[in-house]
Amino acid sequence: MDTNTEARRYFLGMDVGSTTVKMVVVDTKNDEILWQDYQRHETKQPEKCLEFLKRIHADLPAVNSENTRAFITGSGGKNVGRHIGAKFVQEVNAVCLAVEKLYPQAGSVIELGGQDAKIIVFKEDPETGRKKKIPSMNDKCAGGTGAVIDKINAKLRIPPDELCEQGYNGVKLHHVAGKCGVFAETDINSLQKQGIPNDELMASLFEAIVGQNLSVLTRGHTLRPHVLLLGGPNCYVRGMREAWEENIPLIWKEREFPLPEGVDPKSLIRVPDNAQYFAAIGAVEYGYDEDDDVGFYTGYNDLEYYLNVGRLDEKKGTGKGLIDNQEEFQAFIKKYTKEPFIPATFHPGQVVEGFIGLDGGSTSTKGVLLDKDKNILVKAYQLSKGNPIEDTKDIFENLKEQVGMQGATLKVLGVGTTGYAKDVLKDVLGADAAIVETVAHTESALHFYDDVDVICDVGGQDIKIMILNNGKVKDFKLNTQCSAGNGYFLQSTANDFGVQVEDYADTAFKAESMPEFGYGCAVFMQSDIVDFQRQGWQKEEIMAGLANVLPKNIWLYVSQIPNLSKLGTKFILQGGTQHNLAAVKAQVDFIESRYRGKDETPNVIVHDHCGESGAIGAGIEAARLWHNGRETTFIGLEEINDISYKSTTNEGTRCYFCKNKCLRTFIDVKINKPQVEEQVQAQSEPKIEGKKFKS
Repeated sequence: MDTNTEARRYFLGMDVGSTTVKMVVVDTKNDEILWQDYQRHETKQPEKCLEFLKRIHADLPAVNSENTRAFITGSGGKNVGRHIGAKFVQEVNAVCLAVEKLYPQAGSVIELGGQDAKIIVFKEDPETGRKKKIPSMNDKCAGGTGAVIDKINAKLRIPPDELCEQGYNGVKLHHVAGKCGVFAETDINSLQKQGIPNDELMASLFEAIVGQNLSVLTRGHTLRPHVLLLGGPNCYVRGMREAWEENIPLIWKEREFPLPEGVDPKSLIRVPDNAQYFAAIGAVEYGYDEDDDVGFYTGYNDLEYYLNVGRLDEKKGTGKGLIDNQEEFQAFIKKYTKEPFIPATFHPGQVVEGFIGLDGGSTSTKGVLLDKDKNILVKAYQLSKGNPIEDTKDIFENLKEQVGMQGATLKVLGVGTTGYAKDVLKDVLGADAAIVETVAHTESALHFYDDVDVICDVGGQDIKIMILNNGKVKDFKLNTQCSAGNGYFLQSTANDFGVQVEDYADTAFKAESMPEFGYGCAVFMQSDIVDFQRQGWQKEEIMAGLANVLPKNIWLYVSQIPNLSKLGTKFILQGGTQHNLAAVKAQVDFIESRYRGKDETPNVIVHDHCGESGAIGAGIEAARLWHNGRETTFIGLEEINDISYKSTTNEGTRCYFCKNKCLRTFIDVKINKPQVEEQVQAQSEPKIEGKKFKS
């Protein structure tokens, strides 16, 4: 090791992560760690760094700006580093350097951070004999990171010391989605309502996180022993360690990976000493190979000034909200404010014949009644109660009541379904068609508008983009793995601020400036919200910023189509989120910005019935079948009220037709009508049994 001169004797290693700050001071004369600490920063990265630096100066009077060099890594490293003279080090490099120094026999590393996860596999180069590293990092999605544990634990309110002792071995497991933090939260909420205890919820979450990382981040590589578990969650949470120790040996066994004879495979997986400090120590190791004039520590005065003055000046300098000027804004309001829907009027004794379209969505159920010419007569909306059958019964009752209260009688000629619950509802109701959402939304858009090029539907938990050519879908994009860019996040944020979702736009339009969110994971944006609040941003400014980042999530993150001009010029915006004019304003501005300097100008239209567009498409399909001579199979309005059902989910409903062995839900439905009894099988998302993973 090449130690530095006496003039720069001390090295400061810093790891400024998304949830914690880790710092070490090393005496390069004897390579001894003189000072170290690890603490949560509660979204106050620079403040916690300043606190640490002041403590270092107090605890180690010999350390000063004349004899110290600083090297920094982590998500907040660049911002803090520029104020103290620190050299930034990429995280994977820092971790690898620490592993090579402290644990050279390691074959793999799994590091779980607050908002990222890293897996590094070391393989020997057959030609040179040197180890080469194969890194994989998840830094754009909260799935499989410590942020998910924090988010779920905040809901379950488990004290920190109890969380650290939450176990995995011997605890009953339930299916929890690991691919997205928001989806995981949805599953945990559902299980909690069923009375599942906290220890089973957390063990199931540990299983989901481990499964997500082993199936995705390994990128097909097999972890090689010894496996080091690094990062806060692995270091402090017993259940996480046990989950790794249980699952990794199963992969070795399945892939027949050679292990040392007579050794317990679990002993090849360990949390080393100072596991939480590896990145900070690695940053110091990086400094040993740098020139002596790199990373001169300048003290903490500039960082303190930034916190007290500079950061506020940066906030003042943004100077831009969703509204550029009032004239342009008034033109926008005039164009995109929709007239309230007026239901059709009927006369007493009239028999109203029509088709019902149902959209059983993730957060709500929508229904429409169309006449024979496919005009909308009445429509209904129901927030989901968690059971599609109950939601549908309410929708039918609502539609029937709107007709009946005028003295008319409803006669249903056909029923179409779409959405997550389309197949269950088709079987239960005897519906005539169950069509996929992309088809339903396309049918609806083309029914009302000509020459459509792009349809963008932003729903509660998903996004659908249909790209058309001459009235036919030539491509489509869906976000089935991530909740980024959905409308539910805007709604839940408004609720957190005490703002009704109907008032979101009015609140956001008041902002004269707004923070800039990084597009991507909703869990990460939630952390950004807390950070911006601590910086002094007000609720209207944060809500404006969230609306502003929505189109970036849609077009750059989810669909990954930055060049919108190649798609055409006529865009139809659909989905309930389009009722929010702040979201619409951001989308219109973003789409128009992609055409600047080009010969064409986009025409962005919000569907007149954006919230019910899927249901309209389903109703149109039912009408098409009827016009083609097909008689409806619908069970009847009176029979809907008499539907009774029993849900069964246990080992007896498990499917064994493939190795996933999914745990299914059987819904036994009984309808009080002669010779009518249906059984519907709704299969849940696959749960891996036997801990088997694809290689």
